Amino acid sequence: MRQFGCVQKIAIKYLKCLNMIYSICKNMLRSGGLSAIITIISFFSANAQLNTYPAPAGAALNPTFTIKVRLAGKKEWQPLTAYSVKVVHTKLPGQTVENASMAYFSFDGTAEVSVSFNEGKIDSYRIRPFSDNIPSVVEGNTIRFTLQQPSNISIETNGDIFHNLHLFGNPLISFVPNVKDSNLIYYGPGIHEVAGGVLEVPSGKTVYLAGGAILKAHVVFNNVHDAKLIGDGMIDQSERGGISIEQSRNITVQGVFCARCFTGGSQNVHINNVKAISFFAWGDGMNVVSSNDVLIENVFNRNSDDCTTVYGTRGKYSGGCRNITMQHSTLWADVAHPILVGTHGSTPNKDTLQDLSYIDIDILDHNEAQIDYQGCMSLDAGDNNLIRNVRFENIRVDDFRRGQLLNLRVFFNRKYCTSPGRGIEDVLFKNIVYNGAHAGMSVIDGYNDERKIKNIVFENLQINGTVFCDTMKEKPGWYKTADLAGIYVGNHTENIVFKKTE
Repeated sequence: MRQFGCVQKIAIKYLKCLNMIYSICKNMLRSGGLSAIITIISFFSANAQLNTYPAPAGAALNPTFTIKVRLAGKKEWQPLTAYSVKVVHTKLPGQTVENASMAYFSFDGTAEVSVSFNEGKIDSYRIRPFSDNIPSVVEGNTIRFTLQQPSNISIETNGDIFHNLHLFGNPLISFVPNVKDSNLIYYGPGIHEVAGGVLEVPSGKTVYLAGGAILKAHVVFNNVHDAKLIGDGMIDQSERGGISIEQSRNITVQGVFCARCFTGGSQNVHINNVKAISFFAWGDGMNVVSSNDVLIENVFNRNSDDCTTVYGTRGKYSGGCRNITMQHSTLWADVAHPILVGTHGSTPNKDTLQDLSYIDIDILDHNEAQIDYQGCMSLDAGDNNLIRNVRFENIRVDDFRRGQLLNLRVFFNRKYCTSPGRGIEDVLFKNIVYNGAHAGMSVIDGYNDERKIKNIVFENLQINGTVFCDTMKEKPGWYKTADLAGIYVGNHTENIVFKKTE
């Protein structure tokens, strides 16, 4: 189940609260205080909150779905705006751009949602990611379900992934904007143009993008510190828009919708509950280049190139990457990789990309036609990069369209690199689950004896219900475990381990 924020702390507080309520209710029942218990329940229900945001005049809307939401126990439904968002559909040898839908609201408590499909009969539907375990019912052309917590989901009718509804149920943002604060740059509901198309955020400033706002600008943090971009609003989906964090420190981006969010040459960056959907060429979602201490969490990325990357030296950014974490997130690559590390760097620099973590992630799609450039989880060391100490844990992969489950290579790909990488070492794949039929053969392959792949551990790798481990009783002795798992282990590799734990 998807959690937003400090999961353990919230869970502990929640359990303590439940225990306290349980004790109070138990004592009240003993003394016949049923009415007091009802009062307590009513208090908690009455203090739940739901915020919806009407579309500004001139916004591009999509009539495919009609969406309504209400708090549990309430009678009155509130309508949600269905915006039109563009996604890319690859149909070799070309691509088309399709118009999907997007809606958002914010809440705490429990939200009931009604989604009506206006294009005909619903023969089938699904709500993803499946790990959110959202029970639902369909009546005629209407799907109804309940959200117990903030969720970023896709609702797909009749197998159509290109005209689906992206529904973002956001958590309430604790920040309360004070429009008189000189350190606040405030954009209220409406469409906002910025002169020159670029919003430069100074140090110490907070940009607040309210729900119902659309900002037509490229938001840039350039050589600044202690600055923020927060809110429930939207940044225009065009190629010129998006967010760039460049050579800056102590930067927070929270809540907004955009096309992409780039981090280069920066440190202490926190990207939280940002939704990035792109449709244009080179439409990477969340690139991290030559940066340290970057936390990306609770994001939803559907992109027309790699969803998230970690690279070394590139352009004006110099150096490797350390301590990069993506967690509690959903990735959908209409083109290229959901996760890619290591392709780009600088041959003279010999960068190191290390201490990388990808935890609690749903991969909804992967679609890459370049056979030598695939992988839902790809560690591809080029440009003299060394990749080490990487953790993939609790990754759930749906049946994607085209590609490989994983790709670990030290390579010299002249299309993208100037030299082979230096190696890949100390990588853990723990609790990786794939269910599907379209994955090609995965690859683990070094370059030479000086540029190896080593110390790779698969713990509880599950493919279509089978957990692959070196102690499998059904495995003939002349087979490698990797053979049965559909993974080619090539030359210049050592200590590739498959194990099963409780």
